Amino acid sequence: MQEPPGVSLDVPARLSTEQVATCGISAHMRLSLSRSARFCRGIALTSSLAAALATVAAGTARADDTPPLPFTKSTLANGMTVILHEDHALPQVVVNVGFRTGSRMEQPHRTGFAHLFEHLMFMGTRRAPTKMFDLWMSAAGGENNAFTTSDITDYYDEGPPTALPLLLWLEADRLRDLGQLMTKAKLDAQRDVVLNERRQSHENQPYGKVELRLPELLYNDGHPYHHPVIGSPEDLNAASVDDVKQFFSTWYDPSNATLVVAGDFDPAQLLPLIQRDFGAIPTKGTPADPGAPGFDDSKSTLTKVVRETIPDRVELPEIVMAWQSPKRFAPGDAELSLFAHVLASGKESRLYKSLVYEQKLAQTVTVSQDPSQLGSQFTVTVLARPGVSLDKLEAAIDAELARATTGGGAKSKPASISEAELVRAKNENEMGMVDELERLLGRAMTLAVYQMTTGNPGYLPTDLARFRDATVDSVQKAATTTIDLNKRVVLRVVPEPEPAPGAPVAPASAPAAGGAK
Repeated sequence: MQEPPGVSLDVPARLSTEQVATCGISAHMRLSLSRSARFCRGIALTSSLAAALATVAAGTARADDTPPLPFTKSTLANGMTVILHEDHALPQVVVNVGFRTGSRMEQPHRTGFAHLFEHLMFMGTRRAPTKMFDLWMSAAGGENNAFTTSDITDYYDEGPPTALPLLLWLEADRLRDLGQLMTKAKLDAQRDVVLNERRQSHENQPYGKVELRLPELLYNDGHPYHHPVIGSPEDLNAASVDDVKQFFSTWYDPSNATLVVAGDFDPAQLLPLIQRDFGAIPTKGTPADPGAPGFDDSKSTLTKVVRETIPDRVELPEIVMAWQSPKRFAPGDAELSLFAHVLASGKESRLYKSLVYEQKLAQTVTVSQDPSQLGSQFTVTVLARPGVSLDKLEAAIDAELARATTGGGAKSKPASISEAELVRAKNENEMGMVDELERLLGRAMTLAVYQMTTGNPGYLPTDLARFRDATVDSVQKAATTTIDLNKRVVLRVVPEPEPAPGAPVAPASAPAAGGAK
């Protein structure tokens, strides 16, 4: 490869252990444990997109009201998918590189590798030594971030159009060389950062242990979603340099990657740059998706209520209920997302109105359908009010869920959802999708995720249609099929007992090296 365009190569030949340990972290807030990424950087819209979005926002959406998301798609000789989305509204570009690899691709006893590699990807190469990836990009007016889920790992850069050659070069450089240049010093530095992140974000975070324990209770041992994305300390500590190199060699292949460039650029000038930087990267071929043999997302593997109570350093107790649900884009997935809105979105929603306002049992209520490639998770989370018994709260939640799914409970309240509730849920859901498309970064990621999950970056009209075509009956059917009160996980978080007088207090974890953006 050529040298990086437009940057000074006056960098230190060697870096101290302390420099290696702190490099890059301040520039990368790790979004690893959320199955759905949220995008929050704004950008002006093209006039056609703005008009379409205004029509959707007004609640007059029709089949031909799909917001335009134009793109071109091509494939390099090494199998890399290249998607271009032009938008000259503002002088800004986004480079998004996604890989079809997440925590479910990890080998037994090597959990946390996908997320660990998200960190390792910023540890430098021969041409862009440790710390230079961020420094050069920042000097050019750019910034970057990344996230890992159970299914994919995604890296994205933003900057002015003048930085585009550098952004492409940096991404291609680390894809080509980073894995083979991995060392124990680099691995140890980022392993310590990830372990400390686990302590800060989960073990020592109020209610944070739920995300660590819930997948282990919801899925059987051996299922690829059984472990949390961040992995276990035992597996992370057991990782060797050879393990890491093998993971990179398998999954960080250009044939397993999707490159999206969005924003203010000239395709005639851009395509030769992409070919120059990415086209010569060798490929071993697309790795096989391991899937989940023997698992069918249409039928839960839970056969009973699985209960557990976690003591935590919290003031108020919490109840978390979870069910296995249909996978992303499968029948019932969209309907359950709408059902979640009906239950807990807004003051008039079923659970919120009953538990928070009428019965005054809860502080907050959250319901979500979290979609993934092999199967999804439908979750109800309720924070109790002070002094409220969790048994009483759970009974109240169950009564409302029974009423909304099977028609059980008090006859004075409606059982099945109403057309008005469904219309409100559809509007809220569609506005959430619109919000992502208002941003250049959101559009780039939308194209990348559609390509990685469906093979079609133009999946937006089909995706919107799933929600627009949902009916009261289809939502009710999906809810009744999934929300079985006898086949679920019920996880309680309770305040841990006060330590005895004079007992030693466990020290808080040290802050992650370099902090977070």
